[in-house]
Amino acid sequence: MGASGCIFCAIVEGRASSHRVLESTDCVAFLDTRPLFPGHVLVVPREHHETIADLPPALAGSLFEHARRVSMAVESALGADGTFVAMNNRVSQSVPHAHLHVVPRKRGDGLRGFFWPRHKYASEAEAAAVAEKLRSALRA
Repeated sequence: MGASGCIFCAIVEGRASSHRVLESTDCVAFLDTRPLFPGHVLVVPREHHETIADLPPALAGSLFEHARRVSMAVESALGADGTFVAMNNRVSQSVPHAHLHVVPRKRGDGLRGFFWPRHKYASEAEAAAVAEKLRSALRA
């Protein structure tokens, strides 16, 4: 049984309707009800986990494998030039159930890479300091 009140758990369990495009023993993929473009798919684990950090490693791998398959299907079935695959964690995560967005893309579709402004590092030293912090965290 999924988390109480989680719409994605309700979809996985069949208590809420969806337009499913893929089902496996550990993941389900269905159309987003508010797509960026037609064919925008959400790939979710059947088990309730809120973020990527909460996923067991094997499930994380499976989730991305299903997103890879959905991405290829979106391109071939819908004639997309490519896809944008994304995952929010806590910030901008409208449903607190880990999920990947697979969004069909066409050249000139109006989306500009990421949906927010990007900035360069102030200096190479700043970039090196940030990289070192991340390396230290990964060694811990």
